[in-house]
Amino acid sequence: MSTESEVAPLVPREGWHVMHLFYHIDHTNWSMLSDEEQRNAKTKLTELIQEIRSQPDTHLLTFAIATPKADLGFMLLTPDLQVANAYEKQLTLSLGPDILNAAYSYLSQTESSEYTTTREQYAADTLIGEKGLAEGSEEYEAALKEFDDRMAHYLQHRLYPVLPAWPVICFYPMSKRRLGADNWYSLDFETRRQLMGGHARTGRAYSGRILQLITGSTGLDEYEWGVTLLAKDTIDI
Repeated sequence: MSTESEVAPLVPREGWHVMHLFYHIDHTNWSMLSDEEQRNAKTKLTELIQEIRSQPDTHLLTFAIATPKADLGFMLLTPDLQVANAYEKQLTLSLGPDILNAAYSYLSQTESSEYTTTREQYAADTLIGEKGLAEGSEEYEAALKEFDDRMAHYLQHRLYPVLPAWPVICFYPMSKRRLGADNWYSLDFETRRQLMGGHARTGRAYSGRILQLITGSTGLDEYEWGVTLLAKDTIDI
């Protein structure tokens, strides 16, 4: 039986919630702490990070921010929005009150893409249309099986990503244009799907150098998507 202090989980049917959190460090308030208080605060933050990372289906990236836009950043992925909200509050206060001040934040959710090529589209357009394979042939079935396996891996990454500890991270929110003639949604779905397919092919050229995670945020924050890029070298970003 639930008690009044318990909060019902808020877990989506598929995917995880994602928070990008950026903070300024108030160096004036920090300098007013004694050496022991600073050590204890750092220990508390370290222990909190370890606690969050130990939770099932939960990931937390930590990073420093280049330029004065912010000093410290976190990227939190976890299924339950209630848990994400609680961890955000703990991270904000982890070094003590008024030490970490929010510079920017963004809430989104991992999701599949409506423009993903379906099994039927791949069979008709690529296997039969481009490669001229006969439906039901051994080569056709092998290629279709390879497509199924590749798409299962792709969908798993989109919804439940495991992010590598690469040294470079970039994040930006975005929305499709809706201005006059430059209106993405005035295009028919098939045209949009083909354009997104070309975009995906360009992205595959960076495989192994950039890991991209697109998260949806319509109704959650001020843009339609969040884009997170992880890389080993800033030139690839």
